[in-house]
Amino acid sequence: MTPITEVEGRRLTLSNLDKVLYPATGTTKGEVLHYYAVTAADALLAHLHDRPVSFLRYPDGPDGQRFFTKNPPPGTPSWVRIAEVPRHAAQQNRQVVVQDLASLMWAANLVVEFHTPQWQADAPGIADRMVFDLDPGAPATVVECCRVALWLRERLAADGLSAYGKTSGSKGLHLLVPLEPAPADRVSAYAKRLAVEAERDLPELVVHRMTRALRPGKVFVDFSQNAAAKTTATPYTLRATAEPTASAPVTWAEIEDCRTPAELVFLAADMGGRLERYGDLLAPLTDPDRARPLPAVP
Repeated sequence: MTPITEVEGRRLTLSNLDKVLYPATGTTKGEVLHYYAVTAADALLAHLHDRPVSFLRYPDGPDGQRFFTKNPPPGTPSWVRIAEVPRHAAQQNRQVVVQDLASLMWAANLVVEFHTPQWQADAPGIADRMVFDLDPGAPATVVECCRVALWLRERLAADGLSAYGKTSGSKGLHLLVPLEPAPADRVSAYAKRLAVEAERDLPELVVHRMTRALRPGKVFVDFSQNAAAKTTATPYTLRATAEPTASAPVTWAEIEDCRTPAELVFLAADMGGRLERYGDLLAPLTDPDRARPLPAVP
């Protein structure tokens, strides 16, 4: 029997609750839904608010089929908000906007990673945050990413900007910066400039180009996710990895002290305690008073 539940006055059909999604830990779909409904809902919804969502779906777990979709999935309820956002100059794209707990649980029941752009649905292509995706090329790990993050924090501070970190939930680290709204192409240009500077100052550690041959043993500072068409894993989303890892906000002390990759791996089961201890470490991203202007790019 498929259970039907009511969430904020909306009737939802939740399916296959006993299905094991993460064989490595035995984590079931019901436990994943509990994570989104109880543990992460408030913090995650703050970062999903007013942003068009792209879904990476993995209904049979991380070892099964995965597919990425920006369009609303078939059967999307009429009460889920849909935004019209530009795809190309002459085209509009329809995307889901997860605004409330009922919409979050409907989406989570599809078994998805949540991915969002750096702009809000009512201002397409006008970024209110900047992201650096620090991606280690083996044998480099998140430990090396932390070294690069510390360099970026200081460089951003020199321009009056504050950075906040989170794990990617995979193998890297994301740095996020609250901004006064600015065109995505300007944000991308500034982020690229800092990536190039990082490579110049840390040539043994950093590469700013995506070319695979350049990346072994180094950290790729990916600035491209600032482009208007790109998205980044939303804070607190679970990932389609072997274990139910979360894209978890981390403190700068944790980044400074990181000596082994395991120190910055956080599972769904870890997140309740972290939220109780720290609250939402990325709350400054949703506070307009914390936003600062993007420096000019020569």
